[in-house]
Amino acid sequence: MAEATKLEEAVRPPVTTPVGAALPRQDVRRKRPPMLSFLLRWETLRRLSRMASLLVLDFLAINFAILTALLFKGVVKGEPDLLVRATDETQELVPFAFLLTALLFAKGGLYSDRALRPGLPRVVSSLFQVTVIALIFALVTGSKEQYTSYYIFYGTLCFAIFYVGVLRWGYEQVTGVLLKAAGYRRRAVLVGSGKHIEDVAHALQEEVHTPVEMLGFISLTPRPDNGLRSLGSIDELPRVLDEHGVQEVIVADPDFPQDVCVELVDQCHRRGIHVRIAPSTMEILIQRAEFVPGGTVPLFELKPPVFAGFDYFVKRTFDTVVASLLLLVLSPLLLAMAAAVWFSSRGPVLYRSIRPGVGGEPFACFKFRTMRNDADQMQADLESLNEASGAIFKIRDDPRLTRIGRVLRRFSLDELPQLLNVLRGQMSLVGPRPLPQRDFDRLEDWHKKRYLVMPGITGLWQISGRSDLDFDDLVRLDFLYLERWSVGLDLTILLKTVPAVLLRRGAY
Repeated sequence: MAEATKLEEAVRPPVTTPVGAALPRQDVRRKRPPMLSFLLRWETLRRLSRMASLLVLDFLAINFAILTALLFKGVVKGEPDLLVRATDETQELVPFAFLLTALLFAKGGLYSDRALRPGLPRVVSSLFQVTVIALIFALVTGSKEQYTSYYIFYGTLCFAIFYVGVLRWGYEQVTGVLLKAAGYRRRAVLVGSGKHIEDVAHALQEEVHTPVEMLGFISLTPRPDNGLRSLGSIDELPRVLDEHGVQEVIVADPDFPQDVCVELVDQCHRRGIHVRIAPSTMEILIQRAEFVPGGTVPLFELKPPVFAGFDYFVKRTFDTVVASLLLLVLSPLLLAMAAAVWFSSRGPVLYRSIRPGVGGEPFACFKFRTMRNDADQMQADLESLNEASGAIFKIRDDPRLTRIGRVLRRFSLDELPQLLNVLRGQMSLVGPRPLPQRDFDRLEDWHKKRYLVMPGITGLWQISGRSDLDFDDLVRLDFLYLERWSVGLDLTILLKTVPAVLLRRGAY
């Protein structure tokens, strides 16, 4: 018996606990005592009030969206007794529309906790699904006959995006102020190595959903000087968690050792502390992983992020319709800019920049000419003045720019002729930016994954810092877009491009 006990102890895996680690006397996952259960009911009440508030706001938004769409249609058609008829029809349509919206919003996590709740892209995507499902339901059941046109579907979608977006934005602002006044902040600690800690900390300073109180960092490497408070080494993690009342641990290192991470997660979960991971390229890729059954080892296949089938049809239709509308609406501005370029300097109005597209195939990318005619010949002489990292060439005060060209570049107006590229099927409205041949030749192999899809006029680069970001970070933004694509995300990026351009963030 004694020999069996010794053998069992010999094969039992050792328990690895960081030096000086003292586990909590009680695991937070155990059954809670009555008093603690009573206090947690307040947390349940808070969650219920949050869900109730958001449901009420969404109900009002759907109500207003349907009513506005009906009123707008009635005004255009000159219908009598407009307000009464629109109100009655709204009351008939709202129950089904709101039920469908609430279910799809819940599925999309739009009633989750503040720190986990998605933003406008998920709202737009869910509302688009609501519209498609409602239209299919109306066609299948024959209830489409009560409508005089399909306008009620896409009209309501447009107004719903506006109303839901505005009401939810107001909710976030008001509750954010209240939480801040009440002193509510997420007490967080960063764990990782030098540069990654600094990058994630900088990004979290602009957190809008829930204020973050960054207590400091725990580094795996010799303590870097990053402006944050060093709380000790990884061996001192249990002491830091207990002494500082930490609510959240953020792992900010794509090369974090797996064995240390497993122990870190266990130490945190025993104390009821949330663990979050800042994604590396691998975490972004794994979002698309598909389980392949049948093997002795569980495998996940990473399929190429190409837009094919129905996805391609939806994206291409969206691009064609929106690009056509933008060319029509912006035609006076385009003509004015063309005239300004023509009269300000010698040379053609449009510049045909030959750039690699899908699969590296070159195409002529249209732009308003912003430089002198001999700008390409001067490129080699200016290489030493390059201010951008990686493969990109950027100079803040490029001597080749014309006076009109400098203005057009500052507000990215020189890119508008690329709407023609969209109609020709060479580009998309949203996607990875096409790089000049000079930059393409300097790309590393892993960068070229972005050329699996059509390049875009705008993208996550343009709304996330543009020229202020490191090139590798820009490529990772492209990867993130490819993995998370939806019509809602495209529409959100287009909407956010406008303030990004007007505020000239990172543009030169």
